[in-house]
Amino acid sequence: MRIGFSVPQFGPFADPGRAGALCTALEALGCHSLWVADRLLAPLTPPEGYPGGPMPARYGTHLDPLLALGVAAAATERVRLGSSTLNALWQPPLVLARALTTLDLISRGRLEVGLGLGWMREEYEAAAVPWQGRGARLEETLDVLEAVWRSGTVAHTGRLWTIPPSTVLPKPVQRPRPPLLLGGFTPFALERVGRRADGWLAASMPLPYFDGLWAVAREAAERAGRDPAALRRVFRVNAHVTTAEADPAETHQRGTVRQICDHLRTMCRADTDEVLVDLQLTTDSPEEFLDLAGRFTAELTGG
Repeated sequence: MRIGFSVPQFGPFADPGRAGALCTALEALGCHSLWVADRLLAPLTPPEGYPGGPMPARYGTHLDPLLALGVAAAATERVRLGSSTLNALWQPPLVLARALTTLDLISRGRLEVGLGLGWMREEYEAAAVPWQGRGARLEETLDVLEAVWRSGTVAHTGRLWTIPPSTVLPKPVQRPRPPLLLGGFTPFALERVGRRADGWLAASMPLPYFDGLWAVAREAAERAGRDPAALRRVFRVNAHVTTAEADPAETHQRGTVRQICDHLRTMCRADTDEVLVDLQLTTDSPEEFLDLAGRFTAELTGG
């Protein structure tokens, strides 16, 4: 099992200097990866669909995910650097490809490209991006990224975007491209993971729900002539850490450190599986963040 943590970027952690120092300290703990998330705004009227109840107020204070990842790249030397998830549709795909390529170069080939569609209609409206047709827009975005990252001349003609035959350099350090992971929790999203991605940006969840979704990805990979066993999984947990033991039905996201880790261990069944522990909603200071990160690392590694 690989262990990753969130890049500090929300609420009291939305400070580049503090984020850089914490990333250096998290790498020193021995984690495998660091991950950014993506929020544009926090509506004053609660949005529909936020998983797990009201949307946390601290999501209204945030650092840009790609710039925060640049801070993390400068503050570290070894860890992988990813996005879980970057909302792929809020900028033209050619612009997105340039930013991601630059991050792969800055980090010397440590980038994990994690993309998703998001869930909040208000953010799409604020970004002037259509809510309808998100899946088709993501498919063409992936087409453009692939075209830009391949060697040679770049060209694309699609329903939404056209790129004339052009030179687009430099290319990413990682060839043929950085690893591509996709988020989502619908059968359509998991079918796309199996057909197009290197893995799934999943979440800690009840096992029956997880098994049903993962079966969709595996079957889609087989239909596409791909090896399902090669697909990776990164299990995000927005940990709500308690001092007293929680109801066993809630331990996929809430409970003591040991309870949450026990559930994560039941989900991680392959050597390439990874957990992403986001501590920004359960801690308020760098000292508390690092202390809890150390406890999760010790519990998950047995050290």
